[in-house]
Amino acid sequence: MRRNQYESALLINAVLEDQQIESVIQKVKDTIEANGGTIKNIQKWGRKRLAYMINKNKVGYYTFFRFEAQSDIVAKLERIYKLEESIIRFLNIKLGKDAIEYLEAHSTDYVDDKVEVIEAQPEELLPEEVLPEEKNGNEN
Repeated sequence: MRRNQYESALLINAVLEDQQIESVIQKVKDTIEANGGTIKNIQKWGRKRLAYMINKNKVGYYTFFRFEAQSDIVAKLERIYKLEESIIRFLNIKLGKDAIEYLEAHSTDYVDDKVEVIEAQPEELLPEEVLPEEKNGNEN
């Protein structure tokens, strides 16, 4: 089977203690590695206020995994995400050739043989042109 690169975004319930959140992250990491996947990096954005309430939660803990694996891993991960009660939302995407080239060119922490865990704010990870501009409430 062909190996593809994927990105998996998780929104974990932020009311959990840090140790519980780390155990959820470790469980996902172990699942990826147990199914023959190679983790490229893990980005932990931390607790952020949600734009709208999800399952009566106003705050979520954002974590992003970038990994290389065979295509059958996506179904296995999604099953785990649905069964894990502490995961509020998730999104898995297959990275295309252009996205991989962009990430490799613009990421100083990209390392093939070692997993880098990044603790950063979203503003530090996204290019400025992607971030929405703040608007004043007085504008019409």
